[in-house]
Amino acid sequence: MRTLLEFLAVWAAVYAATFGTYLAFGALFNWYAFRHPERRIQKNRDGLKRRGKEIRQSAWSLLGTCFCLAGGLYAQYRGWTLFAPLDLSWWSVPLMAIISIFAFDTWFYWGHRLMHWGPLYKHHQYHHRSVAPTVWSNYSDTMLDAVAMQSYYLIAPLILPIPPIVLIGQRVYDHFNGMIGHSGFEFAASKWTRVPSPMVCTLFHDLHHSKFNYNYANFFSFWDRVCGTLHKGYDEGVERWEALPDGGVPYRTPRQAPAATSAATADAPPAVAAE
Repeated sequence: MRTLLEFLAVWAAVYAATFGTYLAFGALFNWYAFRHPERRIQKNRDGLKRRGKEIRQSAWSLLGTCFCLAGGLYAQYRGWTLFAPLDLSWWSVPLMAIISIFAFDTWFYWGHRLMHWGPLYKHHQYHHRSVAPTVWSNYSDTMLDAVAMQSYYLIAPLILPIPPIVLIGQRVYDHFNGMIGHSGFEFAASKWTRVPSPMVCTLFHDLHHSKFNYNYANFFSFWDRVCGTLHKGYDEGVERWEALPDGGVPYRTPRQAPAATSAATADAPPAVAAE
């Protein structure tokens, strides 16, 4: 009973911190972003129409996401891992951070592609109802989808000697990076987010939501470039956002948009083969 109560306390603390910062950062980011409408990527779609649904779904799916991190941390605390976490030092922290970040991006890329496979896509489809994602879309997942993608934080600590502070730091980075990556506003485009750099900007994942069959990775473009799933317009799009504050796409309010980009369209999941 004591073990269960200890774990529940860790789980509750992780959930409170994650959902609390989700709400606070989301509100703060939107306050800033909507003062720069020229930075909106999909100018003819209003993703905020799904805000309420996304926040409610996130409150549910984050139970699974936070369970994974809490489980990994608690397993380390109890010594239930294959290897003990490395002691903190000048070399262990950066070494394990680099290994874990690349391991997670590999996990995410292949897991994400698997969730796009026919029999499993029904569990991922809810996330793609947000064709024009917003800062609230990051955790708008089914429970199975959330656990499948975030179970790295449960499994990796069992087999890798990741110091807990490194695991927590990576999850914090993943948390805010994911929210910005779904925000629908481009503030990060630079030469460091296009070829030959493996880094990415907001456009990378926004294209995944609008074009669907591309850009599956999380932190880097490496696996998409190697496996041929990088959207062909990504690098050119980054260059346009570098040169122009509106990405070279004229701004039109949703009211002026053609019927094909109406709210009904934005609320529907794209076809698997949609371009």
